[in-house]
Amino acid sequence: MKRRNFINTITTAAAIAALPNFSFPSEKSKTIKPKKLKSGDTIGLVSPGGFITEQQLEESKTNMTALGFSVVVAKNILNRFGYFAGTDKDRAEDLHEMFGNKKVDGIVCVRGGYGCARVLDFLDFNLIKRNPKILIGYSDITALLYGIYSQTGLIGFHGPVATSTFNEFSVNNFKNVLMKPQLKMSLHSASEDAAKNEYKPYVIRSGKAKGKLIGGNLSIVASLIGTKYDIEPKGKIIFLEEVGEEPYRVDRMLTQMIQAGKFKNASGIALGVFTKCESKPDQSGIANSFSLSEVLLDRLFQLKIPVLYGLSFGHIVNKFTLPFGINAELDVDNQELMLLEEAVV
Repeated sequence: MKRRNFINTITTAAAIAALPNFSFPSEKSKTIKPKKLKSGDTIGLVSPGGFITEQQLEESKTNMTALGFSVVVAKNILNRFGYFAGTDKDRAEDLHEMFGNKKVDGIVCVRGGYGCARVLDFLDFNLIKRNPKILIGYSDITALLYGIYSQTGLIGFHGPVATSTFNEFSVNNFKNVLMKPQLKMSLHSASEDAAKNEYKPYVIRSGKAKGKLIGGNLSIVASLIGTKYDIEPKGKIIFLEEVGEEPYRVDRMLTQMIQAGKFKNASGIALGVFTKCESKPDQSGIANSFSLSEVLLDRLFQLKIPVLYGLSFGHIVNKFTLPFGINAELDVDNQELMLLEEAVV
């Protein structure tokens, strides 16, 4: 099918396909907001997914100290077990240590890397619920945000890991959400990123949407479908980002989410930056690939809800800190995400 016919067809035929019925686990608890951070507080560092080097640990300490925090380090943080930072139980134990330690005020993940979903079945969610604290990270940390929110109601944060670049944009967003909460906070993408094609915001479907923010890395969100850690999408704004996945893989994951009812009755979709997600035919062997934007249009326009691409979150330098589980409003035409309540107390 010619590309122009493909684009013309997707907005009609695909839109009339009925989404399937799908039963989601419901949130088990009322929303819990963690205590806000302040200068001088103690940050606990963990690596719940991939292993880290001593250099990465020192970099993390430096970054947290520069933000005005004291630092404690989980005892298993430098362990290695294959590509993990220790065994599943080691990494769960580190999270328990940090949530249970009364001297630790917030928890920052040093990095993502695969492995967080494997930890979920080892977590003591009652311990976490009794000791609510800020937990922040992105990418693979998405699994922890889903697991902890679905089982306890605790708000988590999709934002920088401790080895991220803490530039002015990221630091301001970090502090405004976690240290200086506001009843309403307007988020606009970093303008300097717009010079790169993959960073340029664009409208997939116009409109405004209100609802609780849930989401994270597309691969991880898709992998949680069918588990007890998945979350009912009804009335939610789903935010998604990705890195290093070719358009056909993004297509596959979005198709899985559509067929599983992951967007059914959702309020809207806020897409971050999908970095390094254009076609690489010399690696994939796929010729005449659709572009990333064509895939996003094909899969998401049909849902008849507001969708915006290009917000400042994902595997990029300038990062929002997005609270997982609070009310927000997405204004597609003004390219704005508005947080409608404080995420910390």
